[in-house]
Amino acid sequence: MGFLNNIFGKKKQKPASAKCDISDTMLEFGEGYLLTSAQIIDSKSFWDMMMLQPETKSYTISHFENQDPSARSIRQMIFNKYAGKEEPWIVSDTYVKMFDVDKEQSKEYAKEWWSTEKSFRPPNCGVAKENLPAEKFNSLEEYAVMEAGKEAVENS
Repeated sequence: MGFLNNIFGKKKQKPASAKCDISDTMLEFGEGYLLTSAQIIDSKSFWDMMMLQPETKSYTISHFENQDPSARSIRQMIFNKYAGKEEPWIVSDTYVKMFDVDKEQSKEYAKEWWSTEKSFRPPNCGVAKENLPAEKFNSLEEYAVMEAGKEAVENS
């Protein structure tokens, strides 16, 4: 039957899946929570984790131990990357705990996102700067760039 489907152009639908935007863990259709960039960047634990990842930890250490301007500049680029994401974030059960969000609502948004073949956008989706008050955005940026990961570096 598969051979005949190939000849007549019928393609077997692959089950939908996506990667968690934080951990790259595979999620199956209907799983996860849908968050916005504003919700993502509004988590100090997220920033502490991100700035201590193997690929970013050396910049964090250099930033705190040497006050290295290029390390600070890279931390700024990391912040801009996450704050500037226009698409919604699909987040696994493990990581949603880092965010102060309505988990039931975020789960419903994820179901809508899956059912619309990933085209649904929750309210306030888009770049964080456009969806947060300037003072809030600036304080989150200050934390991410200047403070995130400090405690871990000082205690190592």
